[in-house]
Amino acid sequence: MPDPVKAGRRRSGAPSKGDLREQKILEVLGDLLAVKSFDALTTNDIAERAGLSRASMYFYFSSKQEALVALFAKTVEALREKSRAAADDPAAPRDAIATALRRTRDHWREHGLIMRVTIDQASTIPEIGALWTETAEIFIEAITAILVRAGVASHDGPDGAPALARAVCWMIERTFYHASAISPEALDQAAETCRVVWLRAAGIEP
Repeated sequence: MPDPVKAGRRRSGAPSKGDLREQKILEVLGDLLAVKSFDALTTNDIAERAGLSRASMYFYFSSKQEALVALFAKTVEALREKSRAAADDPAAPRDAIATALRRTRDHWREHGLIMRVTIDQASTIPEIGALWTETAEIFIEAITAILVRAGVASHDGPDGAPALARAVCWMIERTFYHASAISPEALDQAAETCRVVWLRAAGIEP
């Protein structure tokens, strides 16, 4: 099975010929997902579009599922970095919330299709589920930190910062998931709605 850590690992130095081919495969996969469902897609489709033989394709990825894990790992790494930045944001909670949601909205605007397709496969590809859960936990930690700075008590009860942060995180995920399939304007509205909910959870007037 594919290793999510290996899939998302950054390499140092100039990319090798193999690195460039791997990158091309992932780019092609992203392009194909815009015109063909993942279930209907074959490794041969990916290989042909990438200008490789099927055998060469298998040198880089043993299956379309493994390629999708690698593409998702690459996509969510930027989201993880944004979440870590939100946790360390020294701005006032109101401003930190606005910044975090703006960055999240921009990510879904750019990568919404890949995010939706991959999340839909999480139940059948365990590595994707693990990657998404790990990414969500980073965002939950950031939301928790901002709620605590806003004065929300950090206890384990249903109204404590950790529990509220978990609910807010998954509310944001589902809201952006659906809005990204509609339009950029829908994403803007989704971001504003999530901002209001997050502020109210923090005890801050919108």
